[in-house]
Amino acid sequence: MTIIQAVILGIVEGVTEFLPISSTGHLILFGDLLGIKDSDFTTSFNIAIQLGAILAVVVLYWKRFLSGVETWKKVFTAFIPTAILGFLLYKIIKGFLLSNSIIVVWSLLLGGVALIAFEIWYKRRSADMSPEITYKKSFAIGVAQALAIIPGVSRSGATIVGGLLMGIKRETIVEFSFLLAVPTMAAATAYDLYKNANTFSLSEFHILTIGFAVSFIVAIASIKWLLYFIENHTFISFGVYRIVVAVLFYFLVILN
Repeated sequence: MTIIQAVILGIVEGVTEFLPISSTGHLILFGDLLGIKDSDFTTSFNIAIQLGAILAVVVLYWKRFLSGVETWKKVFTAFIPTAILGFLLYKIIKGFLLSNSIIVVWSLLLGGVALIAFEIWYKRRSADMSPEITYKKSFAIGVAQALAIIPGVSRSGATIVGGLLMGIKRETIVEFSFLLAVPTMAAATAYDLYKNANTFSLSEFHILTIGFAVSFIVAIASIKWLLYFIENHTFISFGVYRIVVAVLFYFLVILN
């Protein structure tokens, strides 16, 4: 992997991490498009630079990090399902799922259709929305997030849709999804580096650092844009985008 490729993937990660379009799926597809060969380092790179984007949450929400013990108890409750599943299926996730473009394309396509259908149904729903996230709902949100071990599903999309299904206000579940990303990606990155860092060269660490930094900077702008967007828009446009990307990459990457 070259420095230019690392910068491009860092930008892709920063833009897509908090949108319901799957940052992992985009990293895999763009890696194929850029001609980056699959290796332990490239899959570790894709995991680690996501933490760079997640740290943007720490910067933007630092006041929430210093207050609200109850909120963090709920965040870690939601983290439990993904932690267990990620640990048990680590070899399958890294050795198979994170290098499978076909799974990504199908996940983007089906997820796009599901997102559009959900928003159409949700628009007609008349139930009262609640600002509160209980411990029971927190765990259920965590179960929804665990589905995102399949690249292309979208961690943020799964948690946000899961929260909306439970009657949580859109702004509330989006913010909770941001916070939940912190322990999720911190744990994933720490565990992966623990397992593989000793095999990386100094130049590979340099490339990883560049991708990490770029994703952090770009993610700050991405978070602010998403918060502005959700005030007046649904996620239907993201569903359409997922379908278009799935079709394009099917012809550009998989058929070639």
